Amino acid sequence: MAAQFGRVREACAATGRDAGSLVYSAAQVVCCGKDEATLSRRAAALGRGVAELRADGLAGSPAEIVDKVAAFAEAGAQTLYLQVLDLDDLDHLADIADQVLPQV
Repeated sequence: MAAQFGRVREACAATGRDAGSLVYSAAQVVCCGKDEATLSRRAAALGRGVAELRADGLAGSPAEIVDKVAAFAEAGAQTLYLQVLDLDDLDHLADIADQVLPQV
């Protein structure tokens, strides 16, 4: 993400636009589980593997997700959109709201 934001800043400089006038954002699929069994079940409901989601999204324990959100912030993201794909799993939303969001 830092490299992508860097390319945006370079493009702004090349065109004379103030890079600070932009909002730097990212969207990531989120899959949170307090334990590996919950995480695996939620990943399966999305039709994705846990390893893939960990590599390409915000997946893992609440602490892992908080750390990944911090990494996006360090890369320059000002806004991060959490893509919740399984809208039937209301406990997932509650876990994110209770265990992740208060820490970011």
